Amino acid sequence: MTSETILHLDGLCVRYGSFTAVDHLDLAVRTGERFGLLGPNGAGKSSTLRVLIGQRRPAAGRVTLAGLDVVRQWQAVKALFGYVPDRENHFEEFSGRRNLQFFAGLYSVDAPRVEECLRLVELDEAAHLPVKAYSLGMRRKLLLARGLLHRPRVLYLDEPTANLDVHSVAVVHRILRELTAAGVTVVLTTHNMQEVEQVCDRVAVLNRGRLVALDSPLALRQRHAERKVDVVLAGGARRVFDLDRAEERGQLGQHVSAGEVVSVQSREFTFHEAFLKLTDSAQVGEPGA
Repeated sequence: MTSETILHLDGLCVRYGSFTAVDHLDLAVRTGERFGLLGPNGAGKSSTLRVLIGQRRPAAGRVTLAGLDVVRQWQAVKALFGYVPDRENHFEEFSGRRNLQFFAGLYSVDAPRVEECLRLVELDEAAHLPVKAYSLGMRRKLLLARGLLHRPRVLYLDEPTANLDVHSVAVVHRILRELTAAGVTVVLTTHNMQEVEQVCDRVAVLNRGRLVALDSPLALRQRHAERKVDVVLAGGARRVFDLDRAEERGQLGQHVSAGEVVSVQSREFTFHEAFLKLTDSAQVGEPGA
């Protein structure tokens, strides 16, 4: 991955009447990066994505892709990206192959590329079947194949692994890694926090239209997840100690020195906990609290 910025959002604002969905968002996404755009429902992710794919004009601010303004230079911009929506819009009566051939014609893509994309998403053996016979997972993979047809420099994905089985999720993740290794930039939205940790190099966390965090998933997890241990003391008493509080670390140390600790179990610090803390979506505390 290089340090070159391919996608730049400068003070992006999106409004619906008097409601501000995206509030002065600044982002710089690097070439060859797998970048996550995260947030609870209503955080501004979809509105941001709509601007990136040309479905909505910004109320203020500027977005550039490869140095091109997405509003003023749209005709040049639209050939640079692929888009995998969260909702399918296939031609149901057409076969998977015919669906791709139709869009290949729009992009002036040759026939071998259609077959290459079908193999890439493991739909080559079902390519002759009508899409109406496809499972939900097969339909999702066909969308991905369509988004890759014209070899875009940037790929936008909205919930890319929704409805996929474990094997298909692994296939999609492998494809995304191969794309970025080849210099393609991937920007995705997802509610799957495990997927974020497995796939994303960096993530931007939005809340109420504003950027609240920007870093790698590991760095955000280490910085924001709560650090607690469950302790059983002699006599059966159970305590929870917060390792981020000096007073409680001291108390735990006293119990250890006195030989009163029967067992200690650390809690798994997940990115999901960090996400909830950053977005105030829930209170992360003791189980059952």
